Amino acid sequence: MKKNIVLIFSVFFVVTSIFSQAKRETQKGHTNQNKFKQLKDELATPNRQRTASGAPGKKYTQQKVDYSMDIVLDDEKQRIYGNETITYHNNSEDELTYLWLQLDQNMRASDSKTPDIQPNMVPKRSVPKRIYDRYFPEKSFDGGFKITSVTNTNGSNLSHTINQTMMRINLPKPLASGETFSFKISWWYNINNHRTQGGRSGFEHFPADGNNNYVIAQFYPRLCVYDNVEGWQNDQFWGRSEFALEFGDFNVNITTPADHMLGATGVLTNEKEVLTKEQQKKLALAKRTFDKPVLIVSQKEAEKIEKGKSKKTKTWKFVAKNVRDYAFASSRKFIWDGMAVDINGKTVMAYSYYSKEANPLYGDHSTRAVAQTLKTYSRYTFDYPYHKAISVDGQMGMEYPQICFNPGRPNPDGTYSDRVKYRMIKVTIHEVGHNFFPMIVNSDERQWTWMDEGLNSYMEMLAELDYDPNFPITRGYPKNIVRYMSGDQSKIAPIMSKGDNVYQFGNNAYGKPATALWILRETIMGKELFDHAFKTYAQRWKFKHPTPADFFRSMEDASAMDLDWFWRGWFYTTDVTDIGIKDVKKYYTTQGTNNSVNFVQDTTDGLSFNSKKNPKSKFHYEITYDKPGGLVMPIIAEFTYKDGTKERKTYPAQIWRFNDKQVTKIFSSDKEVTNITIDPDLETADVDTSNNSWPKKQENKFEKFKKKIKS
Repeated sequence: MKKNIVLIFSVFFVVTSIFSQAKRETQKGHTNQNKFKQLKDELATPNRQRTASGAPGKKYTQQKVDYSMDIVLDDEKQRIYGNETITYHNNSEDELTYLWLQLDQNMRASDSKTPDIQPNMVPKRSVPKRIYDRYFPEKSFDGGFKITSVTNTNGSNLSHTINQTMMRINLPKPLASGETFSFKISWWYNINNHRTQGGRSGFEHFPADGNNNYVIAQFYPRLCVYDNVEGWQNDQFWGRSEFALEFGDFNVNITTPADHMLGATGVLTNEKEVLTKEQQKKLALAKRTFDKPVLIVSQKEAEKIEKGKSKKTKTWKFVAKNVRDYAFASSRKFIWDGMAVDINGKTVMAYSYYSKEANPLYGDHSTRAVAQTLKTYSRYTFDYPYHKAISVDGQMGMEYPQICFNPGRPNPDGTYSDRVKYRMIKVTIHEVGHNFFPMIVNSDERQWTWMDEGLNSYMEMLAELDYDPNFPITRGYPKNIVRYMSGDQSKIAPIMSKGDNVYQFGNNAYGKPATALWILRETIMGKELFDHAFKTYAQRWKFKHPTPADFFRSMEDASAMDLDWFWRGWFYTTDVTDIGIKDVKKYYTTQGTNNSVNFVQDTTDGLSFNSKKNPKSKFHYEITYDKPGGLVMPIIAEFTYKDGTKERKTYPAQIWRFNDKQVTKIFSSDKEVTNITIDPDLETADVDTSNNSWPKKQENKFEKFKKKIKS
């Protein structure tokens, strides 16, 4: 008996100890790990410059920089010579003792550190000679700015310091709030062959006729942004993350060979001096033609011009108001066409400049794609404010105010596949779309690449579908991002990462944020709420410098939706969507005592209910959904009934707020359910659909093999 008493007390002690331990565990403190925790810790504190609503505040300030430039394009030496006068307007409340400028061409200087930070290995297979020559050239390229003078406006030397791709101007005296400072810089540099050496601008050489196409950008020293978020945005340019720039007015004179045709940012002010009377006549016709492009310089005319090389020059004069950058394209090979676009009663011109090597692909689609982009983007954001937009046969993808350089050429016989056509249209829409993000909604590309590339990639989808309802969308649909999101986590970074430090840059800066916005619009917010909020953000921040916080707050402010859980999951983590069906229990009801109802679980095998079911009873299904993935997302459940009809039920993401692992819901119906499918239209980028069905689908060996091959 004593032994039994001891045993009882031992059991009691063990049970009590376990209970006490469990109690102590529940009493341990922890930080808020809830997926619906607000973003207040991550976002900057609102102030009088940037409000809690996401709108600019009454004290918002922005610097202004004006440029007056004389540029010479030397076609024989492939060089740019330039002189500029810069006027800096200090609109901030701060006193400045120096100014920072960007010298982007120095990425190609002989002492550039850019090649040194790129890891590389000896290829384990043969490579094309043009690739080999790019990385192992016989003769090093003498790139980078050659600064010949930095002076005050009176000609006296101005103290300055160059640090790789940045130059500091040491001001003679502090620049007070509200004051301006003007100074001059003279420079030259050798233009890179972007086809053999790579780059965001440069020239392409055509051995057959000995001519060059020039697409010129980052060609002048440019002021960095100074604001209340970063101070001076003077991060070095390593070649990937793009540019943060101030708005201003440009007066630019560009001297080229007399037989060149040129397109550039700004209004051409000396049209009669640089265009023939016939070209002026055709240009006037293009400005009245809204249904199709008009040839201003035909292929026949361009082919005649490219056979000679004029020793004379001519100077093109442009004025551009309220732009953040400047670029131009010049060649004696250029065909030029254009058409008028009606933007809410205002006529805007869509132009294309291209060599015969790009025809007829460019002639068929380039200007039409430009026009469609302006129409679609204006509808969803704000009316395009400039007078023109240009697409240039530049065989790359780069964007600048009012002008961009795009790829795409047909076969030598003039034929082209749908793949080539759609890629050319896609890139053209994307680069023209950059006029809106970031050339007008002027986010910091160096720091937050997704704010221009991601938002623009989302808008690009809408324009592509407007251009062709059957357009093959390659980026932005949720199913297209699954492979990336389910990949090697060591090579994936959150969207809120600096572009220079991201391994899979394209998916991180373009694909995933575009997908996130598509899901917000199509699945979470709905088109009406999303479109209003997105337009609100765009209109609040056009010609200003928004931050991620301004975007997040504006989207919530204009929609009455708490989206902090979405921003946190999609933008601040690398979590994935994976929602499945863990268990389904079937119930029917019977009459209980005292006017009560009993729920009886049906435990029969198979799908059909027990034949003893109360004929007056509904069908009740207790469904346990689990979430192996880290992202909280809506549960989209499609129920298929025995008669073949279907019904869909969407549970908001907030259903996971109490339990991040699993949740149980009852679904009742007058009809018997034979199948349940989660996310039937692949709306949520679910990385594992094998757990999305009840009864669980059994994959055969061939299906498993196909999945393995795809991955």
